[in-house]
Amino acid sequence: MDKILRKGGKRKGLTERTLVFLKPEAVMRGLVGKIVSRIERRGLTIAAMKLLQPTRKQAEKIYEVHKGMNFYEPLIDHVTSGPILAMVIEGPNAISILRNIIGKTNPIEAQPGTIRGDFALNVQKNMIHASDSLENAKKEIKILFSSDEILEYQKPTEAQYMF
Repeated sequence: MDKILRKGGKRKGLTERTLVFLKPEAVMRGLVGKIVSRIERRGLTIAAMKLLQPTRKQAEKIYEVHKGMNFYEPLIDHVTSGPILAMVIEGPNAISILRNIIGKTNPIEAQPGTIRGDFALNVQKNMIHASDSLENAKKEIKILFSSDEILEYQKPTEAQYMF
């Protein structure tokens, strides 16, 4: 069975896995704890997490959909300029939920209360990347994580309070 989108186990309903990473400005500004806390408080599970400095090749693979756009090269340069905190996040409708928590790509348009609305000032340094579809999540997770780095577990409170 596909480990990115699975049904069964002790969780009810469909569970998605998606890639999220905090960009260098989030790490350098000391906002990692605040941002990760928002994800966890929403009830999503961290299946994998690591601090790394992505290679140019990894960044190009993640953002290949934007190749040829005027912001592509500056984005690649930015994402590879410092450490990122990469995570595999899991939960029902994880992709949609995370996109809502994060806010619009342009922080000027992002609502207060979203990560970008609260912490970011410009489009390029907008704090966080999250996969925008199940297809991209599958591809992007493989770029930054091996399958043995991704855990499957259930928090004691999930069955009783979340799902």
